[in-house]
Amino acid sequence: MTHWLTSILILLPIGGALVVWLAPLPLAWVASLATLVSLAEIAFWIEALEKFDFESGALQLGQQRSWFRDLHSSYHVGLYGFSLWLVGLTVVCGAAACAYAWWVGRERQRAYFGLLLFLTGSVVGVFTAQDLLVFYAFFEAMLIPLYVLIGVWGGAGRLGATIKFVVYTVAGSLLMLAAIIVYGLQQGTFDLTQTSASGNDWLFLGFAVAFAVKAPLWPFHGWLADAYRESPPEISGLLSGVISKVAAYGFLRIAVVKFPGPTHDFRTPILVLAAIGLVYGSLLAFRAPDIRGVIAYSSLAQMGLIVFGLFAANSLGFDGAVLQMVNHGLISMTLFLLAGMVERRVATGELALLGGIARGRPALATILITVGVMALAVPLSSNFAGEFLILAGVFQQGWAWAAIGAGAIVVAAMYTLRLISAVLHRDRGSAVSESALDLRTGELAVVIPLVAALLVLSAWPNAISGHSFAASGQPIQPLALSATGDPYGAPYGCSGSVQSAAARSIRLSPSQPLRGASAGQAVRDAIAICPEGGRISLTFPSRSWLASARGAAIAVDGAFIPAGARS
Repeated sequence: MTHWLTSILILLPIGGALVVWLAPLPLAWVASLATLVSLAEIAFWIEALEKFDFESGALQLGQQRSWFRDLHSSYHVGLYGFSLWLVGLTVVCGAAACAYAWWVGRERQRAYFGLLLFLTGSVVGVFTAQDLLVFYAFFEAMLIPLYVLIGVWGGAGRLGATIKFVVYTVAGSLLMLAAIIVYGLQQGTFDLTQTSASGNDWLFLGFAVAFAVKAPLWPFHGWLADAYRESPPEISGLLSGVISKVAAYGFLRIAVVKFPGPTHDFRTPILVLAAIGLVYGSLLAFRAPDIRGVIAYSSLAQMGLIVFGLFAANSLGFDGAVLQMVNHGLISMTLFLLAGMVERRVATGELALLGGIARGRPALATILITVGVMALAVPLSSNFAGEFLILAGVFQQGWAWAAIGAGAIVVAAMYTLRLISAVLHRDRGSAVSESALDLRTGELAVVIPLVAALLVLSAWPNAISGHSFAASGQPIQPLALSATGDPYGAPYGCSGSVQSAAARSIRLSPSQPLRGASAGQAVRDAIAICPEGGRISLTFPSRSWLASARGAAIAVDGAFIPAGARS
């Protein structure tokens, strides 16, 4: 069953959705069946976690079947270390969403729970797809249930929120589709494990804009506030906690890996957008008049911080970004569920009408303060570990980026404390009734596992940060890059098999040249021919070649290699 695990993680919730939609089940069984399927999904993910070999950087638990033979496209799925953790985030948050929706009793349960399960399966498909056409199919499939869940079960402003969401996401999806088609046809395959690096700026921008819309990054965040405010709380939690991570995953798996040259060339503009979003989102969160507004704009800021880590282009940034994706996903999901629980008690999320909820409601106060303290990124919390790694990574690109990030984190502490104070403390608000209940057993059963996961990560953040990419002792480590004025470069050795390197040619022997179209391709070629355990030291004829070779990560046979460089 090992080779089927990834497919099971995709197909189980989709199959569950079909059963919920089509089987003549009693209505009382629908919500409980959907929750049971979600819990079974977690069990299969735990099985995948046990089977996964974190010492290997290769694709694992994969399955491949031909799909479009003429296009060299196949159903190809599998897991890397970082995608395994994102799948775990997806199934945990999906189960929490199903359980909460069951507790509150959503209307039209067959449609609602079927869409929730279908959404979970589609997102898992995105995180596991190793073929660009399969990736795009799951990416689009993921959006369909979101349109319906927001448009049908949302609040009073759901129509406008849905239209904005559709316009932004469709525009981004079309750009990505164009980039996928051109890139796949140029490469002769859509398989991500077989395609080589590209230096095409326009293709990179096609992917980058699509992911920037989905994250979102400033200034592509126009859909964010309305969608997060008008969606049901569990859908807002999925949007912020999980769907936004699809964009971060896309940056990591496609944009950065497959376009190392453009990643270097556009690093500064992207870091500028991330910095603006980080600061702007933090300020808006501090000024937001309602609970959901605070969480929504804090998500904009957090995505800017995660992009900082991804485009820091070093192992510290990557490790911190993946850890922070999981941290933010769990925190955001928990906070949106708590926001929904508060709204059910007081019929509003306006901070000016709240206050004093802590009195007589110890469970609600304890959970909110615990999650709030973690969101503050206090030392010994997993959020602190993730943010520290990101800032350490981006510091290597320039101290100013780290300073901006640190300043925004201070503002984050301010808006988190403001939220806690406005909801729990001060005088009792006009909307808060003395008869409002504390969290019930069903609600505690939904949020306590999320808090427990955060506490476990706080005790052992290295579970993710140290197990997302290939270990440093893998066969294709280490990789050193340097620049020289010699047009043919300095000779370098790779267990005696490589004799010389030039700007446009790597030679195994005088009769076996391997020619690369770019410095990134030259690096790929060198790694591909390096025997197991060998060291590679590439020398390029100029700093411009060196810059192109300094990809944040380079994918070779499914292994991710952080690229160290010196000039």
